[in-house]
Amino acid sequence: MRKFFLGLLITGAAVSCFGSSPAKAANFSGNYLMHVCASDAQGKELVPGGHIACQAYIAGVIDYHTLIRSMGAAPGVDFCIPESEDLYSIQHKVMRYIYKNRSLHAQFIASPAVALALYNSYPCEADKKKTKKRKR
Repeated sequence: MRKFFLGLLITGAAVSCFGSSPAKAANFSGNYLMHVCASDAQGKELVPGGHIACQAYIAGVIDYHTLIRSMGAAPGVDFCIPESEDLYSIQHKVMRYIYKNRSLHAQFIASPAVALALYNSYPCEADKKKTKKRKR
């Protein structure tokens, strides 16, 4: 199973390296993610279909995290999202975090900001225990 995932990752990397145009996904900044995910006061999205792109980006970060964990590796930023949590709620928590910390994340690639937002909103049990010990 590990060899399959490793092969899949290598194939994906090779395809992206030899594509005919430069990879624009790496330019998906925190600012751009906030723009795509934004809605007005009535909840109407500012970019048509933006919530779909926003949730797909967040789901991609979650899927990659799950892949890393399934291979037995420890992700740099670990989070544990309850299975009962829906993507709509996750999106709002991620966007709230990025907006509050936009001075740190606005100009950079959005995926680390999403991972940190997920860690902040959904820490794993071991992390929760460490935090409680530090507060004492």
